[in-house]
Amino acid sequence: MARLAQFKTPLFDAVKKYVDDNVVQFHVPGHKKGNGLQEFRDYIGERVFQMDANGMQDLDFANNPTGVIYESEKLLAQAYSAQNAFFLVGGTTVGVQAMIMSACEPGDKILIPRNAHKSTIGGIILSGAMPVYIQPEINEHLGIAMGITEESLRKAIKENPHAKAVFLINPTYYGAASDLKSLVRIAHRHEMAVLVDEAHGAHMSFHDDFPLTAMEVGADMSAASMHKTAGSLTQSSVLLLRSNLISPDRVKAVLNLTHTTSSSYLLMCSLDIARKQMATEGCEMLEEALRLARMARDEINKIEGLYAFGKELIGTPGCYDFDETKLGINVEGLGYTGYEMEAKLRSEYNIQIELSDMHNIMGIVSLGDTEENIVALINALKDISSKTEVKECRKHTIIPQNPKMIVSPRDAFYSKKKSIPLKESVGEIAGEMIMAYPPGIPVIGLGERITQDIVDYIEVLKNQRCQMQGTADPHINSIMVLGTD
Repeated sequence: MARLAQFKTPLFDAVKKYVDDNVVQFHVPGHKKGNGLQEFRDYIGERVFQMDANGMQDLDFANNPTGVIYESEKLLAQAYSAQNAFFLVGGTTVGVQAMIMSACEPGDKILIPRNAHKSTIGGIILSGAMPVYIQPEINEHLGIAMGITEESLRKAIKENPHAKAVFLINPTYYGAASDLKSLVRIAHRHEMAVLVDEAHGAHMSFHDDFPLTAMEVGADMSAASMHKTAGSLTQSSVLLLRSNLISPDRVKAVLNLTHTTSSSYLLMCSLDIARKQMATEGCEMLEEALRLARMARDEINKIEGLYAFGKELIGTPGCYDFDETKLGINVEGLGYTGYEMEAKLRSEYNIQIELSDMHNIMGIVSLGDTEENIVALINALKDISSKTEVKECRKHTIIPQNPKMIVSPRDAFYSKKKSIPLKESVGEIAGEMIMAYPPGIPVIGLGERITQDIVDYIEVLKNQRCQMQGTADPHINSIMVLGTD
């Protein structure tokens, strides 16, 4: 009976009825079924504009749902083995910030892996919590951060026994998963709430060949980007709650501080349908995605100079399990950086991959992929390898370790600042973040001491034309630091 319930799409059905009723609109949005934005309507179609509605009795209200949105969120919670689920139309960034604000009050400590997304800093600033960073394991061969270990968490808890919460990533952008069940058990033994960023794991509940999820192992909250891997529209995510430490009322109160009062019905309908699809067809669809990912790995690993890493990483430090739909490819054997390979694939083969770094590229293999697309990528990589005469590995660029936090991110955010040349910033306290995006992990964060290693690393990333974000200066020739002119 519970399985059959997942075939329902209460919100989508209500929106379809609203469109079919051809309601005369004297409510926002102002385009009035696209009549006020005809050029765009002519390109994307009128049905999108007809569905672009606003909160009303028969369509429910996202900030305090009691009708069809409430029913759809209940189905979503059930599908993900949660007690409560909340639609998010501001991406998982809003979910991450809501988790931190729900679990922490000003001054509370929260344990966070250093490779957490920049949205955690926003949550820290908004909540007033104090981050205590845990250094993730580093795979030196690939040059990427992995998960954290039980030992590193125990050490952080021993040094910060009164911390309020632990923030974890499941999986990392590259697909590595920590031993989440053990980490949750350790945190709960110390009465700490466990918050999990599952931005890249929204699909994992629906097939047994994926790492365990936050809700499956007893974490308190998780935020999952359904738009990334579960089929919904970009910017639509879900916040999940299953906790004795954090109440649903607290979460709702936090969301009402940060959540728009004009939630997109297009985004929410896509969540409603994506949930139905994952719950009823997800296992079969993910089986095909896994087949394609495995085929890609097998073929790419036959190409000279390339290494598509996968489940063989399980058992290495920081990798307890692995999500095979993250198709990471080490390209340094061809003498390219990941940034150069990304640009080459796009400009010469019309292929856009998800992520690149100094040594790797990474593609997402998902529900919508086809064998034709996979073969196109394989053939492009074969062609690049065959045309590359000098195949030599470049020297690895060392990722700087944890900078020292001098001022809390919140205090740094509100402090007076001045702009100085990046090259002259060594020893100063950062007044803004610098990160490569994607993945959006800060190289230097608010309130941290800038070192020469960090400046050198940023210069390397700039020279490789990596997409850098976070600074007032878009070219990152200067940086804001604490102090006055």
